[in-house]
Amino acid sequence: MSTTAVSVRDLSISYPGSAGAASIPAVRGVSLDVAPGEVVALVGESGSGKSSVAKAMLGLNPRRAVVDGSIDLGGVEIVGARPATLRKVRGERVAMVFQDPMASLNPVQRIGDQLIEAIRVHQPVTNQVARERAIALLVSVGVRDAAHRIADYPHEFSGGMRQRVVIAMAMANNPSLIVADEPTTALDVTVQAQVLRVLAAQRAERNAAMLLVTHDLGIAAGNSDRVAVMYAGKIVEVGPTAQIFEKPLMPYTMGLLDAVPRLDQKLAELVAIPGSPVVPSEAQAGCAFAPRCRFADELCTSSAPQLVPVPGSPGREVACHHFDRLPDGPVETKRSSAEAATSRPGADGSDPALRVRDVTVSYSNGRRRRPGVPAVSGVSFDVHSGEVFGLVGESGCGKSTLSRTIVNLQARSAGSIQVRGTDLADLRGSALRRERRRVQMVFQDPKSSLDPSMSIGSIVAEPLRLAGIAKKDRDRIVLEVLGKVDLEGGMRMRYPHELSGGQQQRVAIARALASLPDVLVLDEPVSALDVSVQASVVNLLAGMARSEGLAQIFIAHDLAVVAHLADRVGVMFRGEVVEIGPTSAVIAGPAHPYTRALIESVPAPDPRATEVESSAVVEEEATDPEAGPGGCSFRSRCAVFRNLLDEGERSVCENVKPVLHQAGPDAMAACHFTAAGA
Repeated sequence: MSTTAVSVRDLSISYPGSAGAASIPAVRGVSLDVAPGEVVALVGESGSGKSSVAKAMLGLNPRRAVVDGSIDLGGVEIVGARPATLRKVRGERVAMVFQDPMASLNPVQRIGDQLIEAIRVHQPVTNQVARERAIALLVSVGVRDAAHRIADYPHEFSGGMRQRVVIAMAMANNPSLIVADEPTTALDVTVQAQVLRVLAAQRAERNAAMLLVTHDLGIAAGNSDRVAVMYAGKIVEVGPTAQIFEKPLMPYTMGLLDAVPRLDQKLAELVAIPGSPVVPSEAQAGCAFAPRCRFADELCTSSAPQLVPVPGSPGREVACHHFDRLPDGPVETKRSSAEAATSRPGADGSDPALRVRDVTVSYSNGRRRRPGVPAVSGVSFDVHSGEVFGLVGESGCGKSTLSRTIVNLQARSAGSIQVRGTDLADLRGSALRRERRRVQMVFQDPKSSLDPSMSIGSIVAEPLRLAGIAKKDRDRIVLEVLGKVDLEGGMRMRYPHELSGGQQQRVAIARALASLPDVLVLDEPVSALDVSVQASVVNLLAGMARSEGLAQIFIAHDLAVVAHLADRVGVMFRGEVVEIGPTSAVIAGPAHPYTRALIESVPAPDPRATEVESSAVVEEEATDPEAGPGGCSFRSRCAVFRNLLDEGERSVCENVKPVLHQAGPDAMAACHFTAAGA
């Protein structure tokens, strides 16, 4: 029996350049083995070549791509294989779980038909046998009422359930290798934890090998046996997961780990890797990481290090000239939050920059004589100058709807929103345009926020031009705000496509700052960024809160980022705030079971971290969000309700709607049993 499920040797992938230009390398000489039952995590920044390697294992690279080297999949050579060979091995020997489940499922075909097709393509069975097998697969990945749900369409499943269906489809023919390319990136943290458990159970049951492509080091730490780190198209470090996380030997790996925010470490500043990621086509002579490495010397810039075994560490390899002389621990000394501690904004009784009171937003459901569906229901909070208020919760909880309502892009059904005492909804015409500058928004994807046909200077100056500011004053303000976001003045002559993702997001922030706002609303501003770029943007936002006295609402699904940046945090579920308080207090002692589950579902970048306790597990939504059940709307998913309460206590949850009440100093929670399960 082969000791490897897949063996990659000297794999190189390049793509043709435009208009006859030289080909563009994406992968350069990668070699990697994955054994049966083993999980290897492939990590690195965007553009490092991870996904190109993953797709090559199924022969899915674009037709014009030039692929050299060898990929031996259980005795079948994938590189150069004929289409008929690839069709046979896909699904039967190797299967892939993609990032977006909707891209994997046919929206006009029932779930059952897609599973049955995947089975019958490779197995000579009847339709009835295939159907029974499909139902069994859905049951195995945790789909309730599988015999009936097999007739549903993809849009009738939640995001997490769709990914479970994709996993079932991947497992339909018992492949020996599973390639999972960012399988949980599009999912909330609680759903992510469920899907990872399902994927691990399915893989273990079949003793399948798995290549796990991810940029989330927490996922890599808790779900892999070995880690391979890629940079500029090459593997620069590989070894057992525990050893890589305990003592990284490559400065790039050190930098990635050092940039990760952690719930168990409240730091004054994250440590970002300097410079921008180098893509393979830009790599020069010597070490590709040398321009960003604090330890680089003349040898590093003139000679490219090779991947070599680490003496005394079986299975470890590293591509660094100085790996045996680097210091232990983080690349930079991190200052604890105590060194930079200040009094909480608003503690002096000053008026808030933003006051949200009993805000409700309802959408029409298109049915006559039926009230609108509430997306936000009775939300209230204040944000003071210099304060960062974090807003967290799963997709669909109402965070983004609330953010658009605050900046007056979405009408509200009830309540008030005042910026420095003025409610924008009461204004019209020139008065509205004049006051609107007081609250600005930064969106998730900087590429969709910036006009590709405008220069950076024009983009930043646009709100000033609309406000009637003279050109000479606009030029001065543009230079000032670019400096505030750590961009050189010469950057104003460039266009968005010439900037990295982190630089683009800095431009979006600069444009918002140009209007001198009192409140900045940031809707998932770092979720599309690599961990090192994310660190630099988070540091920037934290610095602005202190230096500019800017009130910020920071919306995110990454609780570790929120824990690092926010002074206070509000947790939303089904349009309501179910817990609110100082971030440190909420993280250390969550009062609501939903908050506790969110926190305990965050993957820690530490292989020694324990599994989420069963009492904290939150099941996926099983009820109709329009149904409006009596009592606590969270009870159908609540582990405390399910496991820790007696019949009388459950009756309270079923019949009495909880309201926000004091759950600690400056903290409030909407739960009848805030101490249960603590």
